[in-house]
Amino acid sequence: MLREKLKTIPHLPGSYQMRNINNNIIYVGKAKNLYKRVNSYFKGNVTGKTAKMVSEVVDFTYITTTTEQEAFILELNLIKEYNPKYNILLKDDKSYPYIEYISKPYPRLKVSRYLNIKKKDKKLLFGPYPNAYAARKIVSLINRLYPLKKCEGMPKKVCLYYHIGECLGYCEKHVDQEKLQQMEKEILEFLKGNDKILLDKIMEKIKIFSDNLNFEAALELKKELQYIEVILDKQKVELHDYINRDAISFYFDEGIISVQILFIRNGKIVGGNNDKFYLISDIYDEVNSYILNFYGKHEIPKEILLANGLNAEIISNILNTKAYIPQKGNKKNLIEMANTNAKISLEQEVKIIRNDEKRSILANEELKDLLRLPVLDRIDAFDNSNLFGSYAVSGMIVFKSGKPCKKEYRKYKVSVDKNDDYNTMKEVIYRRYYRVLLEKQEMPELILVDGGENQIRACKEILEALNLKIKVCGLKKDDHHRTNELIDGDTLEIIAIAKNSNLFHYLTRIQDEVHRYTITYHKTLRDKGSIASILDNIDGIGKIRKKELIKKYGSIKKISEASVEELQQVIPEQVAINLLKYLKERNEAH
Repeated sequence: MLREKLKTIPHLPGSYQMRNINNNIIYVGKAKNLYKRVNSYFKGNVTGKTAKMVSEVVDFTYITTTTEQEAFILELNLIKEYNPKYNILLKDDKSYPYIEYISKPYPRLKVSRYLNIKKKDKKLLFGPYPNAYAARKIVSLINRLYPLKKCEGMPKKVCLYYHIGECLGYCEKHVDQEKLQQMEKEILEFLKGNDKILLDKIMEKIKIFSDNLNFEAALELKKELQYIEVILDKQKVELHDYINRDAISFYFDEGIISVQILFIRNGKIVGGNNDKFYLISDIYDEVNSYILNFYGKHEIPKEILLANGLNAEIISNILNTKAYIPQKGNKKNLIEMANTNAKISLEQEVKIIRNDEKRSILANEELKDLLRLPVLDRIDAFDNSNLFGSYAVSGMIVFKSGKPCKKEYRKYKVSVDKNDDYNTMKEVIYRRYYRVLLEKQEMPELILVDGGENQIRACKEILEALNLKIKVCGLKKDDHHRTNELIDGDTLEIIAIAKNSNLFHYLTRIQDEVHRYTITYHKTLRDKGSIASILDNIDGIGKIRKKELIKKYGSIKKISEASVEELQQVIPEQVAINLLKYLKERNEAH
């Protein structure tokens, strides 16, 4: 049937979707000619990860488009919707720190991270910065040098910062508009690349402190100056302009593509991004798609420099920015630098990737074969915690394609008796999979429960009631609380696994992770309950104030370390004094 279907594919651009035995989409690709591309998987000499993907394909679908550009856009949208396992990167996406300038209702700076940055948002973002520490350091320094709003909330009258000239009096609206405009102009000019403004401002402040014999403050600012100079002078690139641009190149070896993006801001390389993924389709199509997907989640610069072979026209049109392949000069050198970094990164990490493959992907395949499952893409693992005699909870973690998928983790407060493992498992399994059915979420191929026959029976009883056919296995620990046995949920027999094998270590990872996740949740609830009961002893702390204190401090230790002035942001002064006095006496008594 598949052979006959291959003959009917049109010679048109579009996106194709490979499906497995469960009709799940496992790979989304795009092609200029759908007929040639899809047929190449089944008639060509495919190897490595491509061969592995093809071995799981039982069907395919496709959607034609009128242009190759439309095919790229369709492919990106389908990947976002289905998140196919063969389209994933070899490490999680990350967000980068930016400095964000907010002008209203009053001027302030903050360090922001955004996973989806769109031009229409019109945010004043500067960066990305190599790390959050560098961004916070610059924000802190600008706050010291300029009269931005410093305090939390909106006080009724001006504070010390106003009287010493470090605030423009936003709370009483004493703002000198001329000073405000000059301050904004200088800050924005610095963030856009005019380093001299900030350096001159620091030198001016150092002189003022020295003239007033405040040598300690002058020395502190001098140290700040040295740090900022290191950040600002790092890796200068002689491009003689202040255009924000990225340089992108890639390197391919052993079936893995390494893509390197260099962030050039105001004539300096401020950082970069490197990602790796397995090659499934055409190398240039894969990198083009990666670039478009990357900028769907990160800031789009004014200019993108690309390596030879990449489709500058389509990237430029879809991202609505200038993209081209430089042929000579410093811009060409940047592409070569990106290529060198891509190569070095892959050569350094390929051994780690292969070892991780053995620990996760190949171990997951081994488990699939051992349990005679046609597909094993997703594992849901459960653990119950009733330690310390209170706050019975359960946790669920998810492993996809052999790796933890933390955004799918779930926590459950349990309503049944804390010592009833059987009914605890029934409650959690029902709540989880009734909701999955209701909301048509992704189902697992395997459920692992922490425990033996009791937990397995409880789980299977609920699955049968919900008319769900999902394989269930139990993971038992030995007397030293280490993973010891895998129990088949259908036969209740122990499945033999060598203790030194990758599969055994894989199952241990899953059991340790679900236990860690559940215990952490349990301790969090217990700590919050302990705080709440202690705060109940203080007059003037009601339900709302108690909630605010728990949210702000999270523990009795942090509350006791706070000052009366800090606590006054949540509770009245006298209540704060009484609270600290009570905690001090309680601590001395213990």
